[in-house]
Amino acid sequence: MNQMTSVLLGFLLTFLNFLHPFYVSVTEIEQNPETMVLQVSSRIFFDDLERALDRTYKKKTNILKPAERKQTDAMIAAYVTAHLKIRANGEPVVLKFLGYEIEEEAAWCYFETVKTAPVKRLEIRNDILFEQHESQINMMHVTIGGKRKSTKLDNPAATASFSF
Repeated sequence: MNQMTSVLLGFLLTFLNFLHPFYVSVTEIEQNPETMVLQVSSRIFFDDLERALDRTYKKKTNILKPAERKQTDAMIAAYVTAHLKIRANGEPVVLKFLGYEIEEEAAWCYFETVKTAPVKRLEIRNDILFEQHESQINMMHVTIGGKRKSTKLDNPAATASFSF
């Protein structure tokens, strides 16, 4: 492919994305082999997350420059934990919010659990932003014992399970 074709293809893809935006989040779950805690991170476009927080909590939110960081942290923690439920070996796990950071157009939201027995089975309900976008897609990557498995949830399908 020559340089002109590459430029035209890039322009066309950018134009099509403008006409038909896509809505996707990525959640990564890994059991730390040393501490045995589940480390969870969710990458969510920050403008979509802000709109979800605004609608859910009836309060204007600015994730990039929060006026009250503790309140913003609490809203993000509450929203994500309401829409991301995890069961390890049949038992529900509690996600502890560690914080978030902005990377380009996304907010990375970080959580962890208490020490968990070696995971043999993980069941996940992930409907983050499903109430916002009919075409929302939630990607999930799970790494347990060095084995990585992935899946994609297309709204309204919100559950997945992984066996290790």
